[in-house]
Amino acid sequence: MRWIDALRQRASELKREIHALYLAARHPLTPWYAQLLVVAIVAYALSPIDLIPDFIPILGYLDDLLLLPLGIAWAIRLIPAAVLIECRARAAQAAGPEGGLAGRIAAAVIVALWIGFAALCAVLAYRAHRGTPD
Repeated sequence: MRWIDALRQRASELKREIHALYLAARHPLTPWYAQLLVVAIVAYALSPIDLIPDFIPILGYLDDLLLLPLGIAWAIRLIPAAVLIECRARAAQAAGPEGGLAGRIAAAVIVALWIGFAALCAVLAYRAHRGTPD
């Protein structure tokens, strides 16, 4: 039972850290490239499309277990220390990351982006195919 408590505590810390990254991405002193990286990490984490599909045994979850922590660590390095300290304090004061309607809106935006990307790829593929002789 001790390892379950440790796992719960680590999950709680991770939620707080992700909330701090969310706050840092919205902070005016955070560089644009760090903001872009945080958006990409959140989009990848919430996206139903993975680099390696989850139905592939072991490897399917390995990308989530490796890419997300590496992306989070990279984003933390890009955010100024003072901004990160402030955002961690704000995240610790809050009950947790925003959920409810805000979470649904974020998920809808991510799905819309993926649909838009797929539509763009379809249009480009159609144009490329139409331009080639049969």
